[in-house]
Amino acid sequence: MKKGLAFVALAAIVIAVYFLFFNKEEKKPEEPKQQALAQSKNSDEFNKPFNDFLNAYYTLKNAFVEWDSLQVNKTAEALIGEAAKVPYKALKADTSIVSTAQSFSESVVAECKGIIGEPTIEGKRRSFYTLSENLYNLVRTVHYDQQVIYHIKCPMAFNDTEEAYWISNSSDIVNPYLGKKHPKYHAGMIGCGNVTDSIDYRQK
Repeated sequence: MKKGLAFVALAAIVIAVYFLFFNKEEKKPEEPKQQALAQSKNSDEFNKPFNDFLNAYYTLKNAFVEWDSLQVNKTAEALIGEAAKVPYKALKADTSIVSTAQSFSESVVAECKGIIGEPTIEGKRRSFYTLSENLYNLVRTVHYDQQVIYHIKCPMAFNDTEEAYWISNSSDIVNPYLGKKHPKYHAGMIGCGNVTDSIDYRQK
């Protein structure tokens, strides 16, 4: 009987020693938890057409980079169409913000019509500058939070001395005011410009 108890006690000690010294698991540092995708403050009902609106603007910008007046007119017309689809009343904001957003959008449309009506590429670019500033203010008004938007300055957009701005979803400089076929610089000044502001309302 005593031998049996001694055997059980010995076995218990052996098991305890094993777990104490040989079965230690090294504590691994906890891996950071994967963060959920940021949720937009605005609804999909608003975000999808507004994204399409911005993409139409970027297409217009690229047409200026290519120095293509016909494509500029075509894409300005497309931008008017996308502007009409944005439901500002779907914004989660008070009526004054909705009204301000609609006002900036209407100004964008007016400048698109100005671009189409302007006979010269410089005249079209001047309207594009005003359009870009209205769109920049619109993005800030609606607190667009799908991606970072960059406000970029060209210091010599007109007559080598007048500055102008555009917006982009990339910090890379591809200048729509000097473009690839400038009569003086050709494509040599396509990288002229600097980022002056970045709009980032994404939820962190």
